Amino acid sequence: MRYLRDAAALTPAVTVPGGAWDELFALAGDVVFATDRTGRLVDLRPETVLGWLARELIGRTATCLLADHGVGSGFNPFGVTEPVCRRRAWLRGSDGGAACLTFTVVPMRDEAGAIVGVRGLGQSIVGRDHGDQRLAATLRRGELIDTILQDVRREVAAARMMQAVLETLAGALGAEGCAIVDPVGSDAPMMFRHQIGEIGQTVMAAAHALAKARDAADVEACATAEDGRPVMICPCRARFGENAGLLIWRQADSPRWDAEEMALVASATGIVRVILEHELIQQEMARQARHDPLTGLLNRRSFLDEIERRLSRLERDGMSSSLLLVDIDHLKATNDSRGHDAGDEALCIAAGLLRATVRPTDLVARLGGDEFALWLDGADDLTAAERAEHLRLEAPKLLSHLCDGDPRKLAMSTGIVTRWPNHDEDIETLLHRAGEAMLDVKRHGRAHWRTARRVP
Repeated sequence: MRYLRDAAALTPAVTVPGGAWDELFALAGDVVFATDRTGRLVDLRPETVLGWLARELIGRTATCLLADHGVGSGFNPFGVTEPVCRRRAWLRGSDGGAACLTFTVVPMRDEAGAIVGVRGLGQSIVGRDHGDQRLAATLRRGELIDTILQDVRREVAAARMMQAVLETLAGALGAEGCAIVDPVGSDAPMMFRHQIGEIGQTVMAAAHALAKARDAADVEACATAEDGRPVMICPCRARFGENAGLLIWRQADSPRWDAEEMALVASATGIVRVILEHELIQQEMARQARHDPLTGLLNRRSFLDEIERRLSRLERDGMSSSLLLVDIDHLKATNDSRGHDAGDEALCIAAGLLRATVRPTDLVARLGGDEFALWLDGADDLTAAERAEHLRLEAPKLLSHLCDGDPRKLAMSTGIVTRWPNHDEDIETLLHRAGEAMLDVKRHGRAHWRTARRVP
């Protein structure tokens, strides 16, 4: 028997064993192979390898047999440059499953020392009894989790961590795509929060059906989409109320998910759950950095940053915009007479009134103390004055219960400034002018509004 079927791949200087020794070598492993210098298979035994016909694989790149794209040990037995003994790797079976083998491989070299191919044998670690099969499945899950953790440790942002998990998992299972969906186990519309691969309509329909299923909220659930794509959802509830799930799907007419693959995905969802919780913590920290902790409104810094971001668009579109600076009258007196709880309640009521007075796209902020600000995109001075008049009328009604018996009634004093197109006023100038108009209201009896003079 020849060492290689493709004799042109080797130079005459390579020693070719034969006879009984060659037969013993073939019997020593469950898979015996040889490649040429380009990595193509030129010898593969026995006649059937993991369900593949060996003769149909001859001439193909050997890595077509690799499962998981190197997930786990990352070892490629078909590409060694030094002798390797008993190294684990996963091969892909014809049914889409995977088998773990330990490989002993040596590179073959010509007289000049250049590698002209590799030859090796692999022995399956899965025996004929069920216990060994369970051990192999557990080993594979452990290797996958180790690889995912290695990928996650290289990232800082939760979104990139999740992307690494989905990419590794899709490669390990031969999946067409993965996504994090929310919610699972309810009738609410499903949202796709993270994903790799294109989610077609058939996958979405199958995912919606699985997400609504009663048992999908507790255990992994599988289905086949109308176009033959195998679809699986595995729930991963986060501690902070997130009812998300891991969605994974294969190409049409691929093998259905087996029990081992479902167990593997269930193991991976533990890491997905941790990343979801980490993402929620990051989002909450970012929110707290941008918002006032008492009222939930934007704080001064984020308010000014957002205005700066909008100004160029407003200028380009030739749109005016208005800034309202609002101060709660007599809040200090309420704090002194009724305590800070009453003062905090007044601030929260004021914040609610301000939100209700403007559109969702407008900006509302607490600049500090009893001072608030509104930014109205596209609003001129007349529109801003209408909003200020609404505040003047409604604020005393909503705050009256906090100042019973006190002649110093809680109300709002508002200064208004409008930024017109082609007037190069920065936000600090606008704040100063609105502040001057608001102070003028204070000096003339409070509980009213005033518009700053228009810049020529």
